[in-house]
Amino acid sequence: MTQRFVLAIDQGTTSSRCIVFDQHARLAGMAQRTHRQHYPRSGWVEQDALEIWRTVERLVPAALRDAGITVDQVAAIGIANQRETTVVWDRHTGLPVRLAIVWQDVRTEALVDQLKQLPGAQRIPELSGLPLATYFAAPRLRWLLDEVEGLRARAERGDVLFGTMESWLIWNLTGEHVTDVTNAGRTLLMNLTTRQWDAELLRFFDIPPAVLPRIEPSTGDFGTARTLVPGVRIGAALGDQHAALFGQTCFAPGETECTYGTGGFLMMNTGSELIRSRHGLLTTIGYQVGPEPVYALEGPIAVTGSLVQWLRDIVGLIATAPEIETLASTVDDNGGCYLVPAFSGLYAPHWRSDARGLLIGLTSYVTKGHLARAVLEATAWQTRDVVEAMNADAGLQARSLRVAGGMASNNLLMQIIADVLDTPVTRPLVTETVSLGAAYAAGLAVGYWPDLQGLRRNWKAAAQWTPSPDRRIRDEEYERWQRAVQLSVGWARPATTG
Repeated sequence: MTQRFVLAIDQGTTSSRCIVFDQHARLAGMAQRTHRQHYPRSGWVEQDALEIWRTVERLVPAALRDAGITVDQVAAIGIANQRETTVVWDRHTGLPVRLAIVWQDVRTEALVDQLKQLPGAQRIPELSGLPLATYFAAPRLRWLLDEVEGLRARAERGDVLFGTMESWLIWNLTGEHVTDVTNAGRTLLMNLTTRQWDAELLRFFDIPPAVLPRIEPSTGDFGTARTLVPGVRIGAALGDQHAALFGQTCFAPGETECTYGTGGFLMMNTGSELIRSRHGLLTTIGYQVGPEPVYALEGPIAVTGSLVQWLRDIVGLIATAPEIETLASTVDDNGGCYLVPAFSGLYAPHWRSDARGLLIGLTSYVTKGHLARAVLEATAWQTRDVVEAMNADAGLQARSLRVAGGMASNNLLMQIIADVLDTPVTRPLVTETVSLGAAYAAGLAVGYWPDLQGLRRNWKAAAQWTPSPDRRIRDEEYERWQRAVQLSVGWARPATTG
């Protein structure tokens, strides 16, 4: 009998990858390629959705070749994607109307401030589970409808379509205009309880319903591919961090994972309970397999891995990203300096778009080793900010943290995080948890894997870090970090004169 496999398409912020997994969750083949980032103005971040699709067109056959398999051996396809990045394309030509607006983009800051003054703004968190912020897709879509000449009229006629990256890829693969609950839930337009587009939210943001995709559970039938892998079913779609939660098999309430990539995204499974955050977190759908969703609390951190890139590419203190671990290991602590990487504001749990980056505590004692250590600690302190808020919201103590992403390979950072959280940190054997989660969900949809418990048996730990015992010093340093965060707030506002 011919062996079959599941193909995951992981469309990320800086690159796209395709990974082939076998039934034991082993990586059988992979292809990856970066795409360009466009920065037309300060605070603007854009990508070419057509370039991304053409990249995927090359990667899928390359991954199959690397695995040594043919299309008829692919049981299903799962798609994971960078969330909130906004694409609008012409229904008839299939061409994007302009470059996609990336989740990191803050051009809608003034628009969001205006929207916050409107009647009904206070209802948005109640309906969507999310704060009104530049981070989400609805303000970007509204900006496009307002700023691109003639676009609103085309949208109202149904001549253009909106979607996040999974919708764009599925449309190109199948011709279906569809999304899943995890991505729809990041637009500010989906009702978190009904899991459908909400008429009140659409009116508030002035979005024509004709542009919106159909909402489906995370696993199901997203259409059959007509190109690249003709005849293969798209069995799942999830936002990347939801896919990571699924790939880490965090299926029980309280289980928590964090993916450290360009940013850091920490998510806790809260089960069937929809917990309204009172501490600056996002209430979201973790995933939906079957009729009912599993909810989660999430704390997105804007800058983690990109801070190391900044130290390498802009500051020039290191030549390669892995060098930061070596440099930071030359010292035992941060020498008293703290770096708050609020390059475009702070995300959870602060949500301050007026914050800006700050390096404080410098003395003549501080060396480049201390600076490298402060860069790593910035990720750890931000993680603690989110975990403390999560524990307070959920009433569930995170007993361990499962980690993945590029920064999870930094052993020193993982130890620092374990120390800062006073919680064990575990890295799995398969670190491509976003891709694996998409594959798992797609495989479940077609019966390739029988159930969630079977997926749990696939999960294996590769390394674990336990916290050091000195909590007093840790808490004192955390207090200084919190002071530094407060000093970073307000820098983007105009200075006042007395």
